[in-house]
This record gives sequence, structure tokens and C-alpha cells, in this order.
Amino acid sequence: MFKNIIKCYDYKFIVSLILLSVIGLIMVYSASMVTAVARYGFTGDYFYQKQKLALIAGFFFFCITAIIPYKIYQEKKVLKLAIAGVITLLLLVLVFGHTAGNAQSWLIIGPIRIQPLELTKLVIIVYLSAVFTNKQGYINDLKRAIIPPILIVFFICFLIAMQPDYGGILLILGVVAAIVLCSGISKKSMLKIALLGVAGVIVMMIVLLVTGHIATVFSPVRISRFTGFLHPFENQRGDGYQLVNSYLAIGTGGLKGLGLGQGIQKAGYLPESHTDFIMAVIAEELGFWGVLIVLGLLFFIIIKGLRIAQKCKEPFGSLLAIGISVMIGIQVFVNLGAVTGMLPITGVTLPFVSYGGSSLTLSMLSMGVLANISMFNKFEEKYKSQSVKHNKLKSV
Repeated sequence: MFKNIIKCYDYKFIVSLILLSVIGLIMVYSASMVTAVARYGFTGDYFYQKQKLALIAGFFFFCITAIIPYKIYQEKKVLKLAIAGVITLLLLVLVFGHTAGNAQSWLIIGPIRIQPLELTKLVIIVYLSAVFTNKQGYINDLKRAIIPPILIVFFICFLIAMQPDYGGILLILGVVAAIVLCSGISKKSMLKIALLGVAGVIVMMIVLLVTGHIATVFSPVRISRFTGFLHPFENQRGDGYQLVNSYLAIGTGGLKGLGLGQGIQKAGYLPESHTDFIMAVIAEELGFWGVLIVLGLLFFIIIKGLRIAQKCKEPFGSLLAIGISVMIGIQVFVNLGAVTGMLPITGVTLPFVSYGGSSLTLSMLSMGVLANISMFNKFEEKYKSQSVKHNKLKSV
């Protein structure tokens, strides 16, 4: 039995994931050397060492979640504990959180920095996938099936908005929309949900206006992200500084790049070169072919995830795989959009590649869940069909 289970894992998926993470680790070292010394006064390998530890931890959690049967997450006790856990963490962030990047979104426990938003994204995916699976019999009954879990999600988004982290909220809402659309609801119900969503946004804006928090949402710093994104060259030393230097890095790289470690923009010109804008450094140092390899691995992982969802015959596993794949896909799209000037800069990192311990660890954990769903799909398809044939032959 154990040997059969081992044979059913998708090793192309696992190898591509490891390869992408190792490339990310190398690029974090290259992109952060100057920043670590010049800006923070650390040793040149400071961020590399922290990312390496996060990758080791992430691979450990990947192995754990790849072994644990994913159907366990569907149990009510597990769901209640998970939701209560993330709400507690988000409340702790509001009281004891550390501020970084204009958002109070980090918990620091000794040497460990935790960003609860990363865990929250995965928990919401698991929660909605389980709830909608359990309510398939009356999925179009909005009051019983859709509105209660969506209200819980809105409450969690409200806690995230208090940090504030609007990029994280948009990412969560995108994933929620994907799961809802794939949950089996009718077009009529979809339209009702869309109208409720618009009404909710209007109510939220009115509340912000009445309470005086509207100035926080549309602060000059946030508005500047849009002006810098729309007209970066009009203020190259101000709002458009980061994007202009991203363009310079991408343009300088050409086909082959300047060579690993030879990039210029990371030397104090390109802010957040090892986090949000690491793809610009990859383009500068590894060129078009380096970017193509990284994007190829990312798209391979996302497409694999969607294929796993398609092949899964069980609704919970299918929705879970869709949610995780869409989460990674949205992050890739938003990050690349910011680096290339197609979207505003929102602070969303590139999965498995950018520096960030919480992001890398939770992304690897999520991939472990995907690997487990894939394994169960293949195992049931291959060995259960053999068992059925064997029983039929016996009966004959």
C-alpha cells in the first residue's frame, strides 16, 4: 500500500516547485546583498540566510501536508479551530503588531516574524471549499448557503482593512470569487451575489465617510501609487521612481542579461529589489531567458493545480485545488503587473521567488495540499479501478 501511494505522487510538479524555490533563493541572495549592507547594516547574506531557513521550514510543511489526507480539513472541528485561529491572530496584529510598509501587519515573536495574512488566505480557501461542498444540496439558497460564510469572510477582510492591507483584501476577494463561481451556483444566484457585493462596497464607503476614515483609504501615499503607475516618467524622482528603475532593469537585461550578481539597479536604485521587484532583477541579470524559465515554472505549477482540480471527482478537493491555484495565479499576475507598469504597485510578492518567510512557508504548505489531492486522485483512479476489476473476476 505504501509503495503504491509513493508511486502516485506527481514528481514533475514537485521537482518544478523545488527548482523554482531554489532559483528564488539564489536571486534573493543576488538582489539583497547591497541592500542588506548599505540600508540595514547587516552582512551581505542576511536575507539569503533567512530565506533559506524559510525554505527549509516550508519544505518540511510541504512534506507534512502532502502526507496528511486533505479530507481531514473538511471536518467541522478543524474548520472552526482554523477560523478562530486566524481571527485571533488578526486581532493580535491590531494590538501588538509591527508596522512595516505603512501597514501594521506583522507579529514578532522573538526572532520569528509572522504575517497572519498569509495563513488567512489558505484558511479562507479551505473554509469556503468545505462549506460549499457541504451545502451542495441547497447551494442556490443564498440565505443558507452563501451569505453566512461570505459574512465571515467580510469580517476577516474588515480586520485586514484595519491594518490596513488593501492589496491583501483584493487578493482574498479574487480567490473567493473564483471558489463561488466554481461552487455550482446558478447564473441567477451569481447576479444576486454581484449586486450584494456592490451594495456592500457602497455601504462600506458610506461608513468610512461618516467615520472619517475615508482619508486613510485615499491617502496621498496610496493615491501616489496610481499616479506613479499611470505616468511614471512625469515624476521620475518621486512617485514614478520605482517603476522607472524597474523599466531600466528590464531593458538593460536584454536576451542574456548582465550575468548573475552583476545587476546595477539593485545597488540602491531599485527599492524592494529582493521582494516586490525581484523579477526586474531577474530580467537584468538573467535576461529574457531567465524570465522565461521562472515564468514557465510558475505557469506550469498553476496549470498543474487547475488540472488537479479538473481531475478530482470529489467537490471539496476540486474547490480546494481551484482556490490554491487561483491564489498563486492572482499573486503572479498582480506582481508582474506592478513590475511592468500594467497595474499599480500593491506590495504583492512573487510566489516562491520573492523574499518573505511567511509567504514562502505558506505557499509551500499550500503546494503540499495540492500534491496530496493529486496523489489521492491518481491512487483512486489507478488502484481502486484495479480492485473493482479483481472483484468482478472473482464473482465470475
